[in-house]
Amino acid sequence: MNIHIKNMVCARCILAVEQVLNEVGIPYRHINLGEVGLIEPLDGQLKLELESKLESIGFSLIDDRKSRMIEHMKRLIIEKIHHSTEELHVKWAELITEGLHYDYKYLSALFSSVEGITLEQYIIKQKIERVKELMIYDELTLSQIAIQMGYSSVAHLSGQFKKLLGMTPSQFKTVVNKNRKALDDIR
Repeated sequence: MNIHIKNMVCARCILAVEQVLNEVGIPYRHINLGEVGLIEPLDGQLKLELESKLESIGFSLIDDRKSRMIEHMKRLIIEKIHHSTEELHVKWAELITEGLHYDYKYLSALFSSVEGITLEQYIIKQKIERVKELMIYDELTLSQIAIQMGYSSVAHLSGQFKKLLGMTPSQFKTVVNKNRKALDDIR
């Protein structure tokens, strides 16, 4: 039996969920981003306790198919943008369609209806958050970051950056508070 958990986006999330499962005493086979393979089904009281502890650290159980699909889309996007070492030249529609085995128009409409933003806007926000992270590390030039993130030019990256944040990348670098967000807070 598998349970699905919302807002699991990184390796630390897996560790946090593992700690909760151990605290509650729930045996499991595996923990992946957004999913836990249980050895046995949860009874009502144990499920309530798990839900409470997960919510206290920013996670929640997902019970319906549509929510699981949205979380799967988010995980695919976050994995590709934040955890891949290759340049980001991705056909998002193909990646998401292959990952979920549904028509992209349906998935995009579902995402928009539940999340309140388009799938494309979500992807742009994730990319800009990654750009901010790379700029903070200060190991790459803006041109190198643009190439790594799959932008056609520095101007294109700068335009999206300014549109989203209200400042240019160079202005951002001078700001003391970098305004970074946790990946699961990006909406």
